[in-house]
Amino acid sequence: MSKRILYVEDHPNNRLLVQRIVQAEGLEFLGAVDAETGWLTAVSQQPDLIFMDLHLPGSVTGFDLTRRIKQHPALSHIPIVALTAFGNDEAEQAALEAGCLDFLRKPADIRQIRAVLHQYVGEPDHIGHVNTAVACAFI
Repeated sequence: MSKRILYVEDHPNNRLLVQRIVQAEGLEFLGAVDAETGWLTAVSQQPDLIFMDLHLPGSVTGFDLTRRIKQHPALSHIPIVALTAFGNDEAEQAALEAGCLDFLRKPADIRQIRAVLHQYVGEPDHIGHVNTAVACAFI
């Protein structure tokens, strides 16, 4: 069974790019467009890793959702990595304090995403390379 990666991100282009990278690594991709969907997906699917955008539509931020996931006994073990356009040190510190284990600033490239995948879920079960048709940076 392949490992599941959840990306909570409201921008469809960003979700698609991460989806392509995740799937090229032989992993299952789960996408959520907002905090509520991210919460429901985390609870029902219990992914192996969560990429979290910190600026989400609605009143619940990625910081809030990260704290909620980390407070839930069945979800607290899931590594969460911020993947966000917030580019300052204060946002990084706040994300780490909320429970993120790592912080990637957009634009992130394929190498950064792959390195995080390998760090938190292990090497892929197949030998191959990321599809070179995948764009290297986010919009």
